[in-house]
Amino acid sequence: MATAFLQEMMSSLDGGVSGEGEPIVVEGRGSLPSYFDVTGLATASIGAAGLLLAKLSSRDSDVPPRVCVDQRLASHWFGMALRPSGWELPSVWDDLAGVFQANDGWIRLHTNAPAHRAAALVAVGCDANRAAVEAAVSGWSAEALESAVVAAGGCAAVMRSIEQWHEHPQGRAVAQTPLVLWKHVPIEAKAVDSHDPSHPLAGVRVLDLTRVLAGPVGSRFLAAYGAEVLRIDPPQWDEPGVVPEVTLGKRCAGLDLKNSSDRKIFEGLLRGADVFLHGYWADALAGLGYDDEVLRNLNPDLIDVSLNAYGWAGEWRNRRGFDSLVQMSSGIADLGMKESGTPGPKPLPVQALDHATGYLLAASVLSGLLRRGKGEACSAKLSLARVAHLLIKTRRSEIGSEFAPAADEEIDPRPEETAWGPARRVRWPLEVEETRAAWPYPATRLRSARPEW
Repeated sequence: MATAFLQEMMSSLDGGVSGEGEPIVVEGRGSLPSYFDVTGLATASIGAAGLLLAKLSSRDSDVPPRVCVDQRLASHWFGMALRPSGWELPSVWDDLAGVFQANDGWIRLHTNAPAHRAAALVAVGCDANRAAVEAAVSGWSAEALESAVVAAGGCAAVMRSIEQWHEHPQGRAVAQTPLVLWKHVPIEAKAVDSHDPSHPLAGVRVLDLTRVLAGPVGSRFLAAYGAEVLRIDPPQWDEPGVVPEVTLGKRCAGLDLKNSSDRKIFEGLLRGADVFLHGYWADALAGLGYDDEVLRNLNPDLIDVSLNAYGWAGEWRNRRGFDSLVQMSSGIADLGMKESGTPGPKPLPVQALDHATGYLLAASVLSGLLRRGKGEACSAKLSLARVAHLLIKTRRSEIGSEFAPAADEEIDPRPEETAWGPARRVRWPLEVEETRAAWPYPATRLRSARPEW
């Protein structure tokens, strides 16, 4: 299925790239156990970014470099590639996060962020312990509670079937949207000017305002091939379970975009950026005073790449969401439950929507760089829900064989001195001839650097 995925991805990525699904060499054996082709999605999304990287690095040659993806390693990078040595990662999930049974179905609450946790508790109307939440949720209808949590500023998703999602107004809106929404503005041509063929993105500045999880995956890819990535987070924000995984190769700073002096710093960074990567819901950035027109006035050459959870059209375009919630909404968790016979929702074995969207974000940036070299400044919009729509096409009745943990020979022997202690990572799954994945910095803490290029 990787080829079918790749054809749709490359067609949507455009940027002068053939829509015929340019070939990648696939190596490795084994696939993640799922009722959907998660390993095919991993292989294709990483391969799509690799094809765009190859095209960028060989733009003066008639023969593009060979692109090879190890599907087993790609599957591991769709989970956690980091292997701490002598220390442990904290849990990814808050103690109240997860699925609960309402009086007419299942609902998932996402409470990792303190504000989202507080909103869920206000909506549910109980104390902050799981037993109390379970008891309170059981008295609600699932859809009524979903609406109450969202109205309170929180994040929740009712478990719907694939058929229900296809009939839902938001599901229909997502299905009618291309995988990547493009907008092009004519400018004076500006090609990437890297003098190091092994790092074709050297000199490209990426201002990264994304958080859990897709955007940081995308900017981590760009950092591997020479891009200067500066991640910006607001005060107090943290995601301790994933920061060591996704800050590899980046500098991380902090700004408060509601503070006038910080806004001036931010606007200076935008003027100096080549790429702006952000993950706010549809109208949130405009609400902060940075709509498309303002961004273009600050930097006419800017490549503006963004994502949200539920898509860019429809009544949920401004709804907060995460991978685990989109799996509930779109029918993925429901199909897993029905096929496996488990008593509750069965999600994918990894956060596949996040990871696939992340690599497609990176591929969109590369496509934008190619377009800019031909005299176009681009914006590209992607969503987790649209990637879910792509994955759902691969539904199947067999889960597949067990997927073994990474063997020692599949772990990169080179140590990484992260801010938390030494670690190693699963070997990188992508090979693009003449390029080399090499991150300039180990994983670091948020707001550990100054907000400057």
